[in-house]
Amino acid sequence: MQVAVSAAKGRLTDLVRRAEAGEEIVLTRHGRAVAGIRPIRRHKEQTVEQRLAAIDAIMEEAARRRVEGGPTVREIQNQLHDDLGLPD
Repeated sequence: MQVAVSAAKGRLTDLVRRAEAGEEIVLTRHGRAVAGIRPIRRHKEQTVEQRLAAIDAIMEEAARRRVEGGPTVREIQNQLHDDLGLPD
């Protein structure tokens, strides 16, 4: 759906409701698309335990892929930046 910005001013509540229902609204100025109102796509709700399990799985995978004896991220950062955190 396309709506002129001037017309959208008085219809914002309706436009937001439509976006919540899944519709994407394109705001136009002089017939040219300039902005949009769209629904926020939320991730599936997860419990804290599910989120922690996902983090643990990511950490385990990262540990599995880590090369033994290679530099850590901190060591690489220290090589690239001075004591104040600025690039060398």
